Amino acid sequence: MTLAYFDHNATTRVDDTVLDAMLPYFQQEFGNASSRHGYGIQARRAIDKARKQVADAIGVQPVQVIFTGGGSEANNLFIRGAADSLKPGHLFISAIEHPCVLKPAQALARRNCDAWMLHQLAVNPEGQVDLQAASVAMQTGKPDLVSVMLANNETGVIQDVAGITELARFHGAFVHTDAIQGLGKVPVDFSSLNVHAMTLSAHKIYGPKGAAALIVDKRLLLKPLIYGGGHENGMRSGTENVPAIVGFGAACELAQARRAETAQHTARLRDQLEAGLSHMGAVIFGGQVMRIPNTCYFALPDIEGDTLVVKLDRAGFAVAAGAACSSVNPGQSHVLNAMQVDPMLARCAVRVSLGCDNTATQVDGFLRAMQRIVAELRQLSGISL
Repeated sequence: MTLAYFDHNATTRVDDTVLDAMLPYFQQEFGNASSRHGYGIQARRAIDKARKQVADAIGVQPVQVIFTGGGSEANNLFIRGAADSLKPGHLFISAIEHPCVLKPAQALARRNCDAWMLHQLAVNPEGQVDLQAASVAMQTGKPDLVSVMLANNETGVIQDVAGITELARFHGAFVHTDAIQGLGKVPVDFSSLNVHAMTLSAHKIYGPKGAAALIVDKRLLLKPLIYGGGHENGMRSGTENVPAIVGFGAACELAQARRAETAQHTARLRDQLEAGLSHMGAVIFGGQVMRIPNTCYFALPDIEGDTLVVKLDRAGFAVAAGAACSSVNPGQSHVLNAMQVDPMLARCAVRVSLGCDNTATQVDGFLRAMQRIVAELRQLSGISL
């Protein structure tokens, strides 16, 4: 049985165009980009091209792009690299950040010496950072570093990063945004967001795993996480993963070219999906505010999310019970907890994240499967009572 893949916020397949761009760098053009012979020169040119493609996608200069091995590494590079370049102060993050921002921030706050004061910015019941509360919090504890994601990986809710940056810059803070879930789905412009740093990742935009980037303003000083041969202008040592970087560049170019079309397509499918789910009595988390167009995070009261995910998988639909990165630590979503969702309802949460290859026929099939599975589960629940 072929699964209908509805989990694009977790990862995406590598697009054929991206794969074609990568293939020569596995065998024919296999050189080390630090070598000075012809093979190395070709590899360096390929990286330079990819760096420009990534830079063009968000309106920055290529020199601002630091390639990393993943989004988690890039987020850690900002949190830990910036903190190590400054005197300990106040670090602000939103309460709904991805664990690869939340956990290094918590680690900084637990240091025995040179500890940072960690503040988590509250969100409203729709999952948006409360700007008024953020303003009050920043007046109480002057921020030095701030990190707020552009779009949440679970709810898809878009944050007012520019508004948060304005508040933070007033106090002289350096500001970062994890824009991984936004790239390719909504316009992402570094200057308009007015941040000092931004994280992007390839495998969310039909590129390969193992390639990401931290985009930095030249005024931001960072200490590297990885020391060695001084690659990436000394910010990330290690022989470059040329095929993955090439794929990242190609994926960025592709994402820009088809962003509007993909956004319109996935928004139509999501509207179709949510109409059917609402008819079944589902609660849509963050459904009243701006979201990235492909994401629906919902719950059917009294139907366990984990159970529903397994049943749907058997019926031919791949979805998620929250964030893929949390699969090794099952439990209530910290995002829904921050939104003050009732814990019993939060246990029922399921995320559908659509992609360019999904169809209206698949969504119809999903809704039919949902109706059948929910009816079966509720009948069993009634029998057990």
